[in-house]
Amino acid sequence: MQTECIAFGQLRGTSGGKDSCYNMLQCVSAGHSIVALANLMPHTHVPDELDSYMYQTVGHQAIDLYAEAMDVPLYRRTIEGSSVHTGREYSQTEGDEVEDLYQLLKLVKEKERVEAVSVGAILSDYQRVRVENVCTRLQLQPLAYLWRRDQATLLREIISSGLHALLIKVAAYGLDPQKHLGKSLAEMEPYLHELSEKYGVHICGEGGEYETFTVDCPLFKKKIVIDSMETIIHSADAFAPVGYLRFTRMHTEDKSEGSGGRPLPLSRCPCQNAIDRMTEELEYADKTPDVQGGCPSSAERSCHSELGCLPSHSSRSPAGFQWISGLTALQSEHPDVQSQTRHVFTLLQRQLQEKGLLMKHVLLVHLFVSDMGNFSLINSVYRTYFTHNPPARVCVQVSLPVTQQLRMDVLLHDGTAACEEDGFSQRDTLHVQSLSHWAPANIGPYSQAVRVP
Repeated sequence: MQTECIAFGQLRGTSGGKDSCYNMLQCVSAGHSIVALANLMPHTHVPDELDSYMYQTVGHQAIDLYAEAMDVPLYRRTIEGSSVHTGREYSQTEGDEVEDLYQLLKLVKEKERVEAVSVGAILSDYQRVRVENVCTRLQLQPLAYLWRRDQATLLREIISSGLHALLIKVAAYGLDPQKHLGKSLAEMEPYLHELSEKYGVHICGEGGEYETFTVDCPLFKKKIVIDSMETIIHSADAFAPVGYLRFTRMHTEDKSEGSGGRPLPLSRCPCQNAIDRMTEELEYADKTPDVQGGCPSSAERSCHSELGCLPSHSSRSPAGFQWISGLTALQSEHPDVQSQTRHVFTLLQRQLQEKGLLMKHVLLVHLFVSDMGNFSLINSVYRTYFTHNPPARVCVQVSLPVTQQLRMDVLLHDGTAACEEDGFSQRDTLHVQSLSHWAPANIGPYSQAVRVP
């Protein structure tokens, strides 16, 4: 599906320009159009490197040139907030720096009518969760095609794509501001592999080891030229000195054969490969038709015409797991699918209450529907019962009794007993809402996976 999207930069965990720009290449290869850029910048009276959990600000002096290089509008906003809400999950918090992102993207959506946001996140769940929170509130689709990619492979792809980026900050053992600032990724690649093998340095800088600034890539109509810059030593640590570049004079320049040659055309970018592989997998996926079996007959189930089907319960396992099955409603009492869905959840909440459990103890939902055409109506009710980190879900169309439009079975885990003895009290949820090559696309109010001990 082709959408118009905005490229947002720069998140701290994405090493700045190279990841933001390469993800834009991925977006274009996937059929999206980049129609605007967005950037959050520090106040003029604060240091170049802002103390932020979210944003990279080194190199902000040259961000204006990106709009010139790509010939698209640039929207900027000053960072007013700070890192107030630093928990694993994020909810709207006054004075938090995430709200600056919300206001910036809200403005761009109003002005440019964008539908998606290109985000160059690779590893940081902290930043992904916050960007997805903002995008959900604004009904924007985050596009994070670099998410969880192998970093060595990704760095090779970035360099091979014709993207030219410079190191503008270093902060790791083995990286020296006097030696390595201003060097290109291509020059640094062998040494970054060496540092990774010796000291565990993230090759793409995902541990904050270095930041970059892109001066040219296949999306640029002009390249950026840095005329002069100065090195700022932020920390003169004997083992891992921290330093960055401050650009003092720069300009854009038309690309021509005489000024370094043209980069690879988009059609030859290696970023096509991952998308081609995904298309192949879909093309050759198992096409065997599903054999649909009906639900057990009324004689086989605990059903009564005047009460509807009574839910059944499994016994609780030693590890704290149990099922509640057969949550459904009768059409005679609840004529439309949305009222049936609400009744199913009323039944579920009643069953949980009897067991002293809450909705957060639901790990997995099996949702059976008589007609997949009702899916969006069911979903509109379903999503109101789960907020952060919803349970995983499987939804299939089956032959239900004529009086029922849906049925639900749920797997519970009470988070006690054996788990707490091992020191575990919290489940681990994979709830990635961004489109990526790594996780299955999340198209509803569910998590891709939930893990408990």
